[in-house]
Amino acid sequence: MKLSALPIMQEYGFSALTIAIVIGILLGNIVPVQYVMMFSEGLQFSKARLLRIGIVLYGFRITLLQLVSVGWVALLVDGLVVASTFSLAMMLRKRFHLEDNTAALIGSGSAICGAAAVLATQPVLKAKESDISVSVATVVVFGTLAMFAYPIMARVILPSDASGMAWFGWGIYTGATVHEVAQVAAAGSAVNATVADVAVISKMVRVMLLAPFLLMLPWLMKRFGAVSMQANEGIVIPWFAFGFLVMVGVNSFLSLSPDVSRMIIDLDTFLLTAAMFALGMTTRWQSVKQAGVKPLLLAGILMIWLVVGGGVISYVACQFLS
Repeated sequence: MKLSALPIMQEYGFSALTIAIVIGILLGNIVPVQYVMMFSEGLQFSKARLLRIGIVLYGFRITLLQLVSVGWVALLVDGLVVASTFSLAMMLRKRFHLEDNTAALIGSGSAICGAAAVLATQPVLKAKESDISVSVATVVVFGTLAMFAYPIMARVILPSDASGMAWFGWGIYTGATVHEVAQVAAAGSAVNATVADVAVISKMVRVMLLAPFLLMLPWLMKRFGAVSMQANEGIVIPWFAFGFLVMVGVNSFLSLSPDVSRMIIDLDTFLLTAAMFALGMTTRWQSVKQAGVKPLLLAGILMIWLVVGGGVISYVACQFLS
């Protein structure tokens, strides 16, 4: 967490979660397996229990007021982007001969909020560690590219004297299509203050869609023919998604002091960082290498869709609802 607070890390939008999994993967592949296995119980606890608690507390980053402040434009754009991006990932999985879970994890990370969405989706799918690591790697790569590309695109597409509505629309677009929250903040602030504020709020509305997405995920997987559940196997209900929604409500209606809110958010970041580190420690490079370039190709196509398709969706929505 302290590494992510360094100016150079903040400048390039590297969150604590990204740094944690990179360090974890490096250590996990340098330290002999027998020594890693000595901490297997703690690592498993971090990947399971701490992860779920972290996703629940993630709701403290969002309020219903944030939704109202950007109106239905952000909700409409975010909803269409999430639905279309995840659907595209699932439709392309067979063409790339990817496993269902790998495609779903890449789709959720690209569609919603990067590494945090991948981590939240894993317990529902019961995906393998190698699938998670590959998926996180793809969203980190293309989210980082987007973070640098979007300010450049803004300078090319929008004149410096563009109207306030134009900057508002670019903020909606940035928040609805860039992967990580930190990357959105970096991409928005590199343009101007209006874009930065609208982009972060739009992104947090998008993050709020994580809970309904997780609740619908078993149905979506069946819909795309990705899961064949046995007759005696019940639907997997991600109870932590309800906790996420409860925390959004608590954060919206209870007046917490700034110090308490900051403490909760810092705790949440610590828990998610611990989960990412544990995931990295249990990821062997060989299993990631076996996945090949196909996950990157899928994530690259999703990135193109986010830039082009998300741009069209954002433009039409802002024109129609403004």
